[in-house]
Amino acid sequence: MIAELGLAALWLAFALCVLQLGAAIAGGREQGAVLAAIVRPAAIVQGLLCGIAFLMLLWVFAITDLSVGLVAANSHSAKPMIFKLAGAWGNHEGSMLLWVTVMALAGALIAGLERRLPENMMRATLGAQSFVALGFYAFLIFSSNPFARLAQPAPEGAGLNPLLQDIGLALHPPVLYFGYVGLSVAFSFAVGALLTRQVNPDFARVTRPWVLAAWICLTLGITAGSYWAYYELGWGGWWFWDPVENASLMPWLAATALLHSIGVLAARDALRAWTILLGVIAFSMSMLGTFLVRSGILTSVHAFAVDPERGAFILFLLGVYIGGALLLFGLRAGAVAEGERFAATSKEGALVFNNVMLCAILGIVLLGTLYPLLTEAFDVRVSVGPDYFNPVSAIFVVPMLIVMAIGPLLRWRRDSLERIARPAALLTAVALVVLGFVALLFEVSFLALLGLALSAALALASFMPLRGRRLARVPMSVWGMVVAHFGIAVALFGMASESAFTVERLAAVEAGATTSVGPWQVRLDSVEPVAGPNWTALEARLSARTSERGAPTVLTPQSRNFWAPSQATTESALATRWNGQLYAVIGNQTDDGRWQLRLWWKPFVTFIWYGGILVALGGGLAIAGRVRSDLRRRIVGRRMAERRADEAHLEEAAA
Repeated sequence: MIAELGLAALWLAFALCVLQLGAAIAGGREQGAVLAAIVRPAAIVQGLLCGIAFLMLLWVFAITDLSVGLVAANSHSAKPMIFKLAGAWGNHEGSMLLWVTVMALAGALIAGLERRLPENMMRATLGAQSFVALGFYAFLIFSSNPFARLAQPAPEGAGLNPLLQDIGLALHPPVLYFGYVGLSVAFSFAVGALLTRQVNPDFARVTRPWVLAAWICLTLGITAGSYWAYYELGWGGWWFWDPVENASLMPWLAATALLHSIGVLAARDALRAWTILLGVIAFSMSMLGTFLVRSGILTSVHAFAVDPERGAFILFLLGVYIGGALLLFGLRAGAVAEGERFAATSKEGALVFNNVMLCAILGIVLLGTLYPLLTEAFDVRVSVGPDYFNPVSAIFVVPMLIVMAIGPLLRWRRDSLERIARPAALLTAVALVVLGFVALLFEVSFLALLGLALSAALALASFMPLRGRRLARVPMSVWGMVVAHFGIAVALFGMASESAFTVERLAAVEAGATTSVGPWQVRLDSVEPVAGPNWTALEARLSARTSERGAPTVLTPQSRNFWAPSQATTESALATRWNGQLYAVIGNQTDDGRWQLRLWWKPFVTFIWYGGILVALGGGLAIAGRVRSDLRRRIVGRRMAERRADEAHLEEAAA
């Protein structure tokens, strides 16, 4: 009965989505005032119904209802509860329902809370949102029903992919989806602005919080996914340029460019057409990522679908949504006013330059991701990896970081480089000193050397906008920029350090023997069998120390065997210190009784994820500042309106 309630709620939400779209179209006509009034309520009720449908899916997974095909294929009665719930979105159908649920709830929030834009633009925006959601509803109901029953209940579930049975993967996909769907909201606002020819600062101010929230979620999702891959897959790497990793990176790059562009439009009424185009591109990248993950053309632990028909359905939606939006942009772009002009040497000019660099990096990642797929269609298999992505993207990343350092020091509209010559010289000196120091003391690659030098300069530059200001009066938005840029510097330092200074040790040792890696001495104490809720494992006990004094650090890497489904995995063990991590993995036993150990000492590797958290924190500070300023503006406006009303009453009484 629970599954039927969920399916009924999904069908009703689908019907309301159709009604919302029809009312939005008809409401634009002179005789459509009654239908126009339906758009907002339809969006709100649709969001509630879709939320109910997803709660029902969570319920059938929580009770392990094995009469539901999706539960039988992706869960098991012996799994811990958190992974039973994660199974609801750790598959194709459930992930698509999560997608459309977040989209419907976002539409409900817009309909219920947003009152700052003209009603015709809000109607067009909600109509565009329902048009996007309509395809996903149809996809779920007619192609990927998550509530489909089995003819006979399964005796036991097949279980979730063991690599996904991790707390990181329980949280990573929903956060990432909030980011993807936030970009769908920005896309809907952009389409609404084009349809009503109202691309102006008011549109940008309303859209900016949604873009910022989506960008924060994408940042946190990518950071969490990177750390999961680092410790769970047992390869010792934090980024592999996997096509599915790239599918999440590309929307983030586009969203970063959109965030800066929409800020310029909101503050200075410039970059109107460019902002609209970036809104379309950002959502295009999230749709492309959806296609790559669910089309069956990729083999990955992230890829859910292997049905080409489903992939064709998503490809059709991609063509309709993005092709239609680009066609609309082409038809209406000439009617979008140019906006205010600015000099190349200005804060706007720096933002435009970095937007172009971000788009170039996006193009590089897109080409490297799709090229192997294209060649495979002609029976030619190629692999595109770090040897392509790292040096080619560095061509654009390096100038982008340089401009990021000096851009916030420039003034709006027009400025001169002579005015910022002194701080620019200081930043250059810091970079050169670090570059020379590292080059003299260490043998590292050129890219790692450049990364260390730029990270030092960018860390200093991120705080320069605060100079000469009373810190208590600095706006939250400025603090957000400072923290986010400092987070980029911290992450860059971690990436460069991991590349430059990592030490790896492969050893075969017997119990009681000691080996070394970097500053660590590691002793294998024992290897014992252990058992978990749905797995058994061989667990090594390692004692690691950096000196003879003090208690050793105990590490327990495991080699696990799951039985639901049957699969072997490697569980790494980490010892985290302020200056890096010791990373340990246990392998197989050799014929002479020794055990294979793989050890890494990774100096400052944790700064990669500390930086990602700081970047997201900067976004949080910025959105908090925007909310506070909007509330203050509304309060002041209300008080002024009340004062004018009181004055009008006094004038009437005097008359």
